[in-house]
Amino acid sequence: MPLETLPPKLDLPPPYTLVTLREVGDAFAHAIALAPTHGAGTLTYVGRFDLAEFAVVLEPEEPLRTARRALYLGMVALIDALLSHAPPESPIAIDWPDAIFVNGGLVGGGRIAVPEAAAEDAPPDWLVFGAMIRTVSMNEGEPGMTPLVAALEQEGFTDFHAGALVESFSRHLMVHSDAWAEHGFAPVAKEYLQRLPRDKSIRSIDENGDLLVRRPGKVEVERNRFLRKLGVPSWLDPATRGPRS
Repeated sequence: MPLETLPPKLDLPPPYTLVTLREVGDAFAHAIALAPTHGAGTLTYVGRFDLAEFAVVLEPEEPLRTARRALYLGMVALIDALLSHAPPESPIAIDWPDAIFVNGGLVGGGRIAVPEAAAEDAPPDWLVFGAMIRTVSMNEGEPGMTPLVAALEQEGFTDFHAGALVESFSRHLMVHSDAWAEHGFAPVAKEYLQRLPRDKSIRSIDENGDLLVRRPGKVEVERNRFLRKLGVPSWLDPATRGPRS
């Protein structure tokens, strides 16, 4: 059995409290367990060589029905963190609402959790945003056998380690959180929508998180239900508890 070692300490801004876990840990589950007592800014991180796995506790001031849009907030911060380490002009996109693709291959995504008994019309006591990004491929098959799957190492992210992504994410999350607090959700929505695959439709995000799409030549607006997508992340393999491969 390989020796379990704790990951190196990360350089996080003052609002964050770092909790490091061993390779067998579950950052998302651990953040949920700590959320009621440790509060906002608690960031859990699992030291793995093949994944950047982490989660952060938030304490929204909005009612739950709108606070769930924190998934978009986390996704924007995650994309910005990836871009800060990506090769020039590397194509990074979001598959609504929670999956991230690099050069057309799935690398991972984000998810959220809230207290089970939280009321829709009141701010939740806490909200957890968690993320996994595949940094190294563990697939031993022939190259090109899984073209819809990717890992950062394969996509030119050189001199890179998972901790650096988490450090970048923590800073970008602060920037976008401040923008939301000062200007409302619109700046976050704008950043998020720019990362969806481009087409000629007009897209917006409703206050409850639904994605609204108006197709060219159509009068009616297509409503994509956000809440229905939050139960099981589209990018997560339940069997391996990691990004699909």
